[in-house]
Amino acid sequence: MDAIVIEHLTKTFTPMWPWQKASTVLTDVSLRVRQGEIFGFLGHNGAGKTTTMKILLGLLRATSGKVELLGAPAGEVDAHARIGYLPESPYFYDYLTAEEFLTFYGKLAKLSAGSIRSRVPELLKRVGLDEARHRQLRKFSKGMLQRIGLAQAMVHDPELIILDEPMSGLDPMGRKEVRDLILSLRDQGKTVFFSTHILSDVEMICDSVGILARGRMLSQGRVEDLVGEQGAHSIEVVCDGVVGDEVPIVKQCALRILQKGSRCLIMLPGQEVLEEVLSAVRNAKGRLVSVVPHRGSLEEVFVEQSVQRG
Repeated sequence: MDAIVIEHLTKTFTPMWPWQKASTVLTDVSLRVRQGEIFGFLGHNGAGKTTTMKILLGLLRATSGKVELLGAPAGEVDAHARIGYLPESPYFYDYLTAEEFLTFYGKLAKLSAGSIRSRVPELLKRVGLDEARHRQLRKFSKGMLQRIGLAQAMVHDPELIILDEPMSGLDPMGRKEVRDLILSLRDQGKTVFFSTHILSDVEMICDSVGILARGRMLSQGRVEDLVGEQGAHSIEVVCDGVVGDEVPIVKQCALRILQKGSRCLIMLPGQEVLEEVLSAVRNAKGRLVSVVPHRGSLEEVFVEQSVQRG
Protein backbone atom coordinates (compact mmCIF):
# COMPACT_ATOMS: atom_id res chain seq x y z
CA MET A 1 0.00 0.00 0.00
CA ASP A 2 1.24 3.50 -0.85
CA ALA A 3 1.51 5.96 2.03
CA ILE A 4 0.22 8.85 -0.10
CA VAL A 5 -1.90 8.73 -3.25
CA ILE A 6 -2.85 11.89 -5.15
CA GLU A 7 -4.72 11.57 -8.43
CA HIS A 8 -5.78 14.45 -10.69
CA LEU A 9 -5.86 16.95 -7.82
CA THR A 10 -7.13 20.42 -8.70
CA LYS A 11 -7.64 23.31 -6.31
CA THR A 12 -9.37 26.53 -7.28
CA PHE A 13 -9.98 29.33 -4.81
CA THR A 14 -13.31 31.04 -5.42
CA PRO A 15 -13.32 34.85 -5.13
CA MET A 16 -14.83 36.63 -2.13
CA TRP A 17 -16.13 39.51 -4.26
CA PRO A 18 -17.90 39.51 -7.65
CA TRP A 19 -15.19 41.58 -9.35
CA GLN A 20 -12.43 39.15 -8.37
CA LYS A 21 -11.36 36.22 -10.53
CA ALA A 22 -11.13 32.60 -9.44
CA SER A 23 -7.55 31.43 -8.86
CA THR A 24 -6.45 27.88 -9.74
CA VAL A 25 -3.30 27.02 -7.78
CA LEU A 26 -3.17 23.27 -8.49
CA THR A 27 -4.03 21.65 -11.81
CA ASP A 28 -4.30 17.88 -12.37
CA VAL A 29 -1.59 16.98 -9.83
CA SER A 30 -0.87 13.25 -9.41
CA LEU A 31 1.80 11.52 -7.32
CA ARG A 32 2.40 8.43 -5.21
CA VAL A 33 4.66 7.96 -2.19
CA ARG A 34 5.67 4.44 -1.19
CA GLN A 35 5.69 3.43 2.45
CA GLY A 36 9.08 3.58 4.13
CA GLU A 37 10.68 6.11 1.77
CA ILE A 38 11.75 9.72 1.99
CA PHE A 39 9.93 11.76 -0.64
CA GLY A 40 11.06 15.27 -1.57
CA PHE A 41 8.35 17.59 -2.86
CA LEU A 42 10.20 20.23 -4.90
CA GLY A 43 9.11 23.57 -6.21
CA HIS A 44 9.89 27.25 -6.15
CA ASN A 45 8.11 29.55 -3.71
CA GLY A 46 4.46 29.84 -4.77
CA ALA A 47 4.48 26.60 -6.78
CA GLY A 48 1.63 25.12 -4.73
CA LYS A 49 3.55 22.88 -2.32
CA THR A 50 1.97 24.17 0.89
CA THR A 51 -1.52 24.12 -0.63
CA THR A 52 -1.00 20.46 -1.58
CA MET A 53 0.14 19.63 1.95
CA LYS A 54 -2.83 21.42 3.51
CA ILE A 55 -5.15 19.35 1.33
CA LEU A 56 -3.30 16.19 2.41
CA LEU A 57 -3.89 17.13 6.04
CA GLY A 58 -7.53 18.02 5.55
CA LEU A 59 -6.95 21.71 6.26
CA LEU A 60 -8.23 22.58 2.77
CA ARG A 61 -10.74 20.82 0.52
CA ALA A 62 -9.78 19.80 -2.99
CA THR A 63 -11.86 21.18 -5.83
CA SER A 64 -11.56 17.82 -7.56
CA GLY A 65 -9.40 14.70 -7.51
CA LYS A 66 -8.54 11.86 -5.17
CA VAL A 67 -6.31 12.26 -2.10
CA GLU A 68 -5.51 9.41 0.29
CA LEU A 69 -3.13 8.98 3.22
CA LEU A 70 -2.34 5.53 4.59
CA GLY A 71 -5.29 4.10 2.70
CA ALA A 72 -7.84 6.59 4.08
CA PRO A 73 -9.33 9.73 2.46
CA ALA A 74 -7.53 12.95 3.35
CA GLY A 75 -9.09 14.63 6.36
CA GLU A 76 -10.38 11.43 7.96
CA VAL A 77 -10.01 11.85 11.72
CA ASP A 78 -8.78 8.31 12.45
CA ALA A 79 -5.94 8.69 9.95
CA HIS A 80 -4.67 11.82 11.71
CA ALA A 81 -3.55 9.74 14.69
CA ARG A 82 -1.04 8.04 12.36
CA ILE A 83 0.39 11.27 10.92
CA GLY A 84 2.94 13.74 12.29
CA TYR A 85 3.17 17.27 10.89
CA LEU A 86 5.54 20.22 11.15
CA PRO A 87 4.45 23.40 9.33
CA GLU A 88 6.92 25.81 7.75
CA SER A 89 6.34 28.49 10.38
CA PRO A 90 5.14 26.70 13.52
CA TYR A 91 3.92 28.59 16.57
CA PHE A 92 5.70 27.70 19.76
CA TYR A 93 4.54 28.50 23.28
CA ASP A 94 7.91 30.00 24.04
CA TYR A 95 7.37 30.29 27.80
CA LEU A 96 7.30 26.48 28.02
CA THR A 97 10.41 24.41 28.49
CA ALA A 98 11.26 21.71 25.97
CA GLU A 99 9.99 19.04 28.36
CA GLU A 100 6.75 20.90 29.06
CA PHE A 101 6.21 21.51 25.35
CA LEU A 102 6.46 17.82 24.42
CA THR A 103 4.35 16.82 27.43
CA PHE A 104 1.63 19.21 26.25
CA TYR A 105 1.62 17.70 22.75
CA GLY A 106 1.71 14.20 24.19
CA LYS A 107 -1.52 14.98 26.04
CA LEU A 108 -3.04 16.40 22.84
CA ALA A 109 -2.16 13.10 21.16
CA LYS A 110 -3.98 11.30 24.01
CA LEU A 111 -0.90 9.45 25.20
CA SER A 112 -1.09 7.98 28.68
CA ALA A 113 0.83 9.62 31.54
CA GLY A 114 3.21 6.67 31.62
CA SER A 115 3.82 6.85 27.87
CA ILE A 116 4.55 10.57 28.11
CA ARG A 117 7.03 10.08 30.97
CA SER A 118 9.02 7.58 28.91
CA ARG A 119 8.51 9.12 25.47
CA VAL A 120 9.53 12.73 26.22
CA PRO A 121 13.07 12.02 27.52
CA GLU A 122 13.59 9.56 24.66
CA LEU A 123 12.63 12.16 22.05
CA LEU A 124 14.70 14.93 23.63
CA LYS A 125 17.74 12.70 23.56
CA ARG A 126 17.04 11.65 20.00
CA VAL A 127 16.88 15.23 18.71
CA GLY A 128 19.93 16.26 20.73
CA LEU A 129 18.08 18.47 23.23
CA ASP A 130 18.41 16.37 26.36
CA GLU A 131 20.61 18.96 28.08
CA ALA A 132 18.13 21.73 27.18
CA ARG A 133 15.06 19.93 28.54
CA HIS A 134 14.47 22.56 31.25
CA ARG A 135 15.25 25.56 29.04
CA GLN A 136 12.41 27.79 27.80
CA LEU A 137 11.82 27.71 24.04
CA ARG A 138 12.31 31.48 23.83
CA LYS A 139 16.00 30.80 24.50
CA PHE A 140 16.32 28.25 21.69
CA SER A 141 18.16 28.92 18.43
CA LYS A 142 16.42 28.46 15.06
CA GLY A 143 18.00 25.01 14.67
CA MET A 144 16.95 23.97 18.18
CA LEU A 145 13.38 25.11 17.52
CA GLN A 146 13.32 23.08 14.32
CA ARG A 147 14.48 20.01 16.22
CA ILE A 148 11.91 20.43 19.00
CA GLY A 149 9.31 20.87 16.24
CA LEU A 150 10.39 17.56 14.74
CA ALA A 151 10.17 15.95 18.17
CA GLN A 152 6.61 17.28 18.43
CA ALA A 153 5.76 15.69 15.08
CA MET A 154 7.12 12.37 16.36
CA VAL A 155 5.64 12.43 19.86
CA HIS A 156 2.87 9.91 19.09
CA ASP A 157 5.14 7.65 16.98
CA PRO A 158 3.32 8.25 13.64
CA GLU A 159 3.70 6.12 10.52
CA LEU A 160 3.80 9.11 8.16
CA ILE A 161 5.56 12.40 8.87
CA ILE A 162 4.84 15.48 6.76
CA LEU A 163 7.28 18.38 6.95
CA ASP A 164 6.86 21.75 5.24
CA GLU A 165 10.26 23.33 4.45
CA PRO A 166 12.00 21.74 7.48
CA MET A 167 15.44 23.13 6.53
CA SER A 168 14.36 26.67 5.69
CA GLY A 169 16.47 29.32 7.43
CA LEU A 170 18.90 26.85 8.99
CA ASP A 171 22.68 27.16 8.88
CA PRO A 172 24.71 24.24 7.43
CA MET A 173 25.05 22.54 10.83
CA GLY A 174 21.33 22.88 11.53
CA ARG A 175 20.48 21.43 8.12
CA LYS A 176 22.79 18.47 8.74
CA GLU A 177 21.10 17.79 12.10
CA VAL A 178 17.65 17.83 10.48
CA ARG A 179 18.83 15.63 7.59
CA ASP A 180 20.22 13.10 10.05
CA LEU A 181 16.92 13.04 11.93
CA ILE A 182 14.96 12.45 8.73
CA LEU A 183 17.28 9.60 7.74
CA SER A 184 16.85 8.03 11.18
CA LEU A 185 13.08 8.08 10.70
CA ARG A 186 13.42 6.11 7.46
CA ASP A 187 15.67 3.63 9.27
CA GLN A 188 12.73 3.03 11.64
CA GLY A 189 10.43 2.26 8.73
CA LYS A 190 8.64 5.62 8.77
CA THR A 191 7.53 7.44 5.63
CA VAL A 192 8.71 11.06 5.37
CA PHE A 193 7.14 13.53 2.93
CA PHE A 194 8.74 16.96 2.96
CA SER A 195 8.64 20.02 0.78
CA THR A 196 11.70 22.10 0.04
CA HIS A 197 13.45 24.25 -2.51
CA ILE A 198 16.93 23.30 -1.25
CA LEU A 199 17.85 20.78 -3.93
CA SER A 200 21.20 19.71 -2.50
CA ASP A 201 19.46 18.37 0.62
CA VAL A 202 17.07 16.37 -1.54
CA GLU A 203 19.89 14.71 -3.47
CA MET A 204 21.52 13.69 -0.19
CA ILE A 205 18.59 12.00 1.55
CA CYS A 206 15.57 11.44 -0.71
CA ASP A 207 14.60 8.15 -2.32
CA SER A 208 12.09 9.78 -4.68
CA VAL A 209 11.08 13.29 -5.66
CA GLY A 210 8.23 15.11 -7.32
CA ILE A 211 8.78 18.44 -9.09
CA LEU A 212 5.94 20.97 -8.97
CA ALA A 213 5.89 24.24 -10.92
CA ARG A 214 3.04 26.71 -11.28
CA GLY A 215 0.63 24.22 -9.78
CA ARG A 216 1.47 21.37 -12.17
CA MET A 217 3.57 18.24 -11.68
CA LEU A 218 6.51 18.25 -14.04
CA SER A 219 7.91 14.85 -13.15
CA GLN A 220 8.19 12.25 -10.42
CA GLY A 221 10.59 9.38 -9.83
CA ARG A 222 13.67 8.14 -8.07
CA VAL A 223 16.43 10.73 -7.77
CA GLU A 224 19.04 8.64 -9.60
CA ASP A 225 16.62 7.96 -12.46
CA LEU A 226 15.73 11.63 -12.96
CA VAL A 227 19.36 12.70 -12.84
CA GLY A 228 20.43 9.74 -14.98
CA GLU A 229 18.04 10.79 -17.73
CA GLN A 230 20.19 13.85 -18.22
CA GLY A 231 23.07 11.63 -19.32
CA ALA A 232 26.68 12.78 -19.20
CA HIS A 233 26.68 16.56 -19.55
CA SER A 234 30.45 16.74 -19.95
CA ILE A 235 33.52 14.53 -19.84
CA GLU A 236 36.76 15.46 -18.12
CA VAL A 237 39.91 14.02 -19.70
CA VAL A 238 43.27 14.34 -17.93
CA CYS A 239 46.47 13.40 -19.70
CA ASP A 240 50.26 13.87 -19.38
CA GLY A 241 52.88 14.72 -21.93
CA VAL A 242 50.70 16.69 -24.31
CA VAL A 243 49.80 20.36 -24.85
CA GLY A 244 46.09 20.48 -25.58
CA ASP A 245 46.17 23.67 -27.64
CA GLU A 246 48.63 22.06 -30.04
CA VAL A 247 46.31 19.13 -30.87
CA PRO A 248 43.83 20.36 -33.55
CA ILE A 249 40.87 18.12 -32.67
CA VAL A 250 41.25 18.94 -28.97
CA LYS A 251 41.39 22.68 -29.63
CA GLN A 252 38.37 22.39 -31.92
CA CYS A 253 36.09 20.29 -29.68
CA ALA A 254 37.02 21.10 -26.07
CA LEU A 255 34.82 23.29 -23.93
CA ARG A 256 37.84 24.16 -21.81
CA ILE A 257 41.56 23.32 -21.79
CA LEU A 258 43.67 23.79 -18.66
CA GLN A 259 47.41 23.28 -18.94
CA LYS A 260 49.83 23.00 -16.02
CA GLY A 261 53.29 21.93 -17.08
CA SER A 262 53.02 18.65 -18.93
CA ARG A 263 49.59 17.85 -17.48
CA CYS A 264 46.50 18.82 -19.45
CA LEU A 265 42.83 18.84 -18.44
CA ILE A 266 40.37 18.73 -21.35
CA MET A 267 36.65 19.28 -20.82
CA LEU A 268 34.54 17.76 -23.61
CA PRO A 269 30.82 18.42 -24.27
CA GLY A 270 29.91 14.71 -24.44
CA GLN A 271 30.89 11.24 -25.60
CA GLU A 272 30.51 11.95 -29.32
CA VAL A 273 34.09 13.18 -29.77
CA LEU A 274 35.71 11.26 -26.90
CA GLU A 275 37.28 8.45 -28.97
CA GLU A 276 38.59 10.87 -31.56
CA VAL A 277 40.19 13.04 -28.87
CA LEU A 278 41.75 10.06 -27.09
CA SER A 279 43.18 8.80 -30.35
CA ALA A 280 44.67 12.24 -31.06
CA VAL A 281 46.21 12.37 -27.55
CA ARG A 282 47.83 8.95 -28.07
CA ASN A 283 49.17 9.99 -31.48
CA ALA A 284 50.71 13.05 -29.84
CA LYS A 285 52.57 10.68 -27.43
CA GLY A 286 50.36 11.70 -24.54
CA ARG A 287 49.55 9.40 -21.60
CA LEU A 288 45.96 9.12 -20.45
CA VAL A 289 45.49 9.70 -16.68
CA SER A 290 41.70 9.66 -16.28
CA VAL A 291 38.35 10.01 -18.03
CA VAL A 292 35.51 11.18 -15.76
CA PRO A 293 31.92 11.75 -16.97
CA HIS A 294 30.07 14.55 -15.15
CA ARG A 295 26.37 13.85 -14.88
CA GLY A 296 23.66 16.42 -14.45
CA SER A 297 22.42 17.40 -11.00
CA LEU A 298 18.89 17.52 -9.65
CA GLU A 299 19.13 21.29 -9.85
CA GLU A 300 19.77 21.08 -13.59
CA VAL A 301 16.78 18.74 -14.00
CA PHE A 302 14.57 21.14 -12.04
CA VAL A 303 15.66 24.24 -13.93
CA GLU A 304 15.48 22.56 -17.35
CA GLN A 305 11.97 21.20 -16.79
CA SER A 306 10.72 24.46 -15.30
CA VAL A 307 11.97 26.38 -18.34
CA GLN A 308 10.62 23.87 -20.86
CA ARG A 309 7.12 23.64 -19.34
CA GLY A 310 6.88 27.04 -17.73
